[in-house]
Amino acid sequence: MCQLIELFSLALLLILPAQLFAAGPNPEALETIRGFQYDTALRASQDAIDTTPADYPLTDHTGKGVRLSDFRGKPLVLSLIYTSCFHICPMTTRHLHKVVEKAREALGSDAFSVAVLGFDAQNDHPREMAYFAKKQGIEDAGWSLLSADPDTINALTKDLGFVFFASPNGFDHVVQATVIDADGKIYRQVYGEVFDTPLLVEPLKELVLGRPKPNQDFFSTLVDKVRFFCTTYDPNSDGYRFDYSLFIGILIGAFIILSGVVFIVRELYKGKRLRSA
Repeated sequence: MCQLIELFSLALLLILPAQLFAAGPNPEALETIRGFQYDTALRASQDAIDTTPADYPLTDHTGKGVRLSDFRGKPLVLSLIYTSCFHICPMTTRHLHKVVEKAREALGSDAFSVAVLGFDAQNDHPREMAYFAKKQGIEDAGWSLLSADPDTINALTKDLGFVFFASPNGFDHVVQATVIDADGKIYRQVYGEVFDTPLLVEPLKELVLGRPKPNQDFFSTLVDKVRFFCTTYDPNSDGYRFDYSLFIGILIGAFIILSGVVFIVRELYKGKRLRSA
């Protein structure tokens, strides 16, 4: 009897999976799993905002050692990819390149730094990072191409709020670029293979032009403020331009206010003279 029960149980174990696969996976169950994974990853990413990653040692594509602190002093855009990715990471990198060029046109070619970090520590070595950059057309873009050992990658990605795990297709992860301010603090997360230009440029504009810099004189601060308010996004060209009409409006407004002050002062002075007479 016991042998019969064991044989029956074994048959069920063999038959049920076949029936499940024949019927196909439960779409609602898969959606729940995927949604939970995505929500968890997104929550971790958002929780990293306003935190400062530790100063990890990294290696650039030439084999030179660098640290995160080497990027301090100006904002940093840090994109996370893995070089064996054949579709999503290349598309993400090429789109990021286009948006970065638009940001540089608006804010200045040296206003911020850009780096790409290969998070597949077993394969993303300096040579692979250099080859990836060449294939995506960013080898001469002035970007830093970074890699690190597994322990550093695990620690740094955790600080960045970047969740990834191995899958049959390579890695599952949220497509993420992290905007880090000049002091090394995470300021914004930008998501998606292809995203709207302002999603990256606006936080960079806020960091480059909207915040006073240490030891910056009054005139330079004023110029930055004018550039901040007058540099606007043009959806027709999908780019940024300096809107002179805003600048002229500011000057006209200032002239009207100044004229009003002068008029009031003159009237007060005239009234005082009449009372004296």
